[in-house]
Amino acid sequence: MSQLGFYFDASSCSGCRACQAACKDRNDLPVGMLFRRVNTYQTGAYPAAKMYSYSRTCNHCASPACVANCPTGAMCQADDGTVQHNDAECIGCQTCVNSCPYEIPQYDEEQNISRKCDSCKAYRDAGMNPVCVDACCMRVLDFGDLDELRAKYGDDLVNEIPALPVSETNPSLLIKTKEAVLSDDFRDVII
Repeated sequence: MSQLGFYFDASSCSGCRACQAACKDRNDLPVGMLFRRVNTYQTGAYPAAKMYSYSRTCNHCASPACVANCPTGAMCQADDGTVQHNDAECIGCQTCVNSCPYEIPQYDEEQNISRKCDSCKAYRDAGMNPVCVDACCMRVLDFGDLDELRAKYGDDLVNEIPALPVSETNPSLLIKTKEAVLSDDFRDVII
């Protein structure tokens, strides 16, 4: 079975948040809920300070903690390796919310269920890209088979950076980095 996941080019992201807006619109998310979030970080100090942005969403991990801990099976892995959520099976216990080291599943109080990125599965099944990929004006996002993405974008890609928590979930994520992205000395920047 091939493993699908996201590619992100942190060396070229402008932090414009078009991916975040497209995802929010496509999923008709309420105020305060985002399935894709763009965070901006600063590393170093003046006069050598640097910034970078990171667009994060569900990493569709190969060993997802949310799936392992979901008591009803509402959080599950699809045949393509992506992590999906079955709203009808969800009891709103928030175990997945509390289990994910990346803080991706979110509790929707109005619906009493957890929700998260499904990598636009309905669009992908129709032969299209996830909306975040198509919305990116810098073309720093892609989605597909991880081996094919690695062949397309190079062998120097990583799936862990200091701004992400260390995890044993094996995230299905490939990141093209630059010096600032690999720095342990990072701070959130509110833009």
